Amino acid sequence: MQYYLSGRLSQHLLWLASLAGVVGLLAARSFVALAPVVGVLAVLANPHVRQDIPKYFRNGAAMRAAALVGFLLLSGVYTSEWPTWRHEVFRSLPWLGVPLAFTLAVPLTSWQRLTVGALFVLSTSAVGLATLIQYLIDPTSANEAIRIGQNMQAITGVFHISFGVILALAFFWGLLLRHHPLANVWLRAAFLGAAAAAVLTLHILAYRTGLLVLYIGLLTYAGWLLTRKHVALGVGLLLLLGLGPWLAYHTLESVRQRTDATIWDVEQYTLGHDINNYSLAQRLAAIETARTIISQHWLVGVAPADTHTAMLDQYAWKDFGLRPANRIQVHNQYLKALMGGGLVGLALWLAVLFWPLVQPLTRRNPYIRFFVIIQATVMMVADVLSLQIGLNLFVFGYGFLIVAAESKSKEKSAEIASPKLAP
Repeated sequence: MQYYLSGRLSQHLLWLASLAGVVGLLAARSFVALAPVVGVLAVLANPHVRQDIPKYFRNGAAMRAAALVGFLLLSGVYTSEWPTWRHEVFRSLPWLGVPLAFTLAVPLTSWQRLTVGALFVLSTSAVGLATLIQYLIDPTSANEAIRIGQNMQAITGVFHISFGVILALAFFWGLLLRHHPLANVWLRAAFLGAAAAAVLTLHILAYRTGLLVLYIGLLTYAGWLLTRKHVALGVGLLLLLGLGPWLAYHTLESVRQRTDATIWDVEQYTLGHDINNYSLAQRLAAIETARTIISQHWLVGVAPADTHTAMLDQYAWKDFGLRPANRIQVHNQYLKALMGGGLVGLALWLAVLFWPLVQPLTRRNPYIRFFVIIQATVMMVADVLSLQIGLNLFVFGYGFLIVAAESKSKEKSAEIASPKLAP
């Protein structure tokens, strides 16, 4: 009973849910499905949950996430794809469950949060190194696959786009966690090694999307250094950013193959050639298709559940010579939001994604800054929320970092204000 009344049961359940979420992202998919359930149990195990319920409604990050679900529910008024709509409503439940857990469960201690971060960074680097070994066993075949546009998935089966994003996050968070006050010398060394392993894996395996978000993150950091008048460090990093891709292209066969294949791929679209075997060219055709739909449904969109059907219908008018199997959906989260929800849906999504950079508390948090920058970048080239792993990665990071930070800020404000309210 004391275990429950002290709040440790709630706190440990939230900790278990966070650890399960990390394991689920990298290996066991079932863990990802169970993590929000355990998080809700952590809420129910909070002995003061009834008194704490207003905290959820005062948390702006949680309310913005709930607004996405609310808009999806309202779109049921004009959707024509009821089975898909019901499925999307079910998929959107983590937008409610995860923020609920990080506002109403007993918060994690600093040490517990460090263990979750360490598990993410070190496990990601371990999976990356294992995948790298798999590549090195037969690099010739792997490079040939890269040449024709195929990507090597993680050894645990994680989709290459999602794994590239995870590796980039592990790199930045690994370097940040080295400065955590509770990290000892061995853990700091492990974080440094994990960050090095992540960036090495990204380059050798030539994960195009992962490298994009990595270099955008570094470029943003260089800009931040320059604005803080750290001119030498900023300029030095900019020089390294220019030198890094050049060295990778001239020393790594995989990067050279990926670059040449990318240029050739785009040329097939611009020259009007057959694009059935070229992924980037198909994405450009999908963007043009989505733009046509958006121009016709610009206010509230076709409904989030109807985007797939709307794309296929538009392809029927202009198919770019694509076979039905190659008429892909738009690989851009912003266009997907605009197509499904119009300006209203896009505004809601932009509020969720970028509002943390507007608030001083969350903007100053480097973990949050890199998370938002990386996610905002990858969403320009992939509709990551359409994939379950992409949705889980974003929602977990959003809850663990942004919702929890705002919840902690509200508690501190209440503590400061309470003496003034006392008689």
